[in-house]
Amino acid sequence: MVLSKGISVVRAAFFLGFAICASSGVVFGQAAGTAAHKLPSIPFEKYKLKNGLEVILSEDHTLPLVSVNIWYHVGASNEKAGRTGFAHLFEHMMFEGSQHVGAKAHFSYLEGAGATDINGTTDFDRTNYYETVPSNQLDLVLWLESDRMGYLLGKLDIQNLANQRDVVRNERRQSTENTPYGLVEEGLYHQLFPKDHPYYPNVIGSHADVEAAKLEDVR
Repeated sequence: MVLSKGISVVRAAFFLGFAICASSGVVFGQAAGTAAHKLPSIPFEKYKLKNGLEVILSEDHTLPLVSVNIWYHVGASNEKAGRTGFAHLFEHMMFEGSQHVGAKAHFSYLEGAGATDINGTTDFDRTNYYETVPSNQLDLVLWLESDRMGYLLGKLDIQNLANQRDVVRNERRQSTENTPYGLVEEGLYHQLFPKDHPYYPNVIGSHADVEAAKLEDVR
């Protein structure tokens, strides 16, 4: 699964590139005769369902595809000391099957329908899940998302939890400990924010906290 915290590296690279261009005498938006370009507008509808779910719908019939992106307003900033990495661990558990969807079947259903970009991401203040499918498969996507939204608890078991704890810990090794400057970025957040600040811990959590996660914690 993707961790969005890495966007800070991209942002830093952008500012570095901007500084280099500025020091080289490159001036943006001042070319002679260049007309100001108006930003494109994206038409959309926004409404709320009876259950409180907010929907933003934007139609574009250029291609026969549809993308669904579900956002939950919960992330690493909701965690407590000793319970770091739980939002990201829970994101993984959401792909482990629900009441009417078998274990590992979420990806199988979508891949069989020709889906692309199937994944989820966790950040400090939100978790999201997304997929792009042929437009005639929209019902399938909404059914899969609604089933794990409403019927996940019955499929949570210790075997899936143990498996995903290992997956998340390996992901931490890959994205943080075995990546150049990965630990530097984690240390930077520790310097920017005090220990009791919700942005102090790494989104992916610590090995000790992830390993200590119990089934009741996930439920």
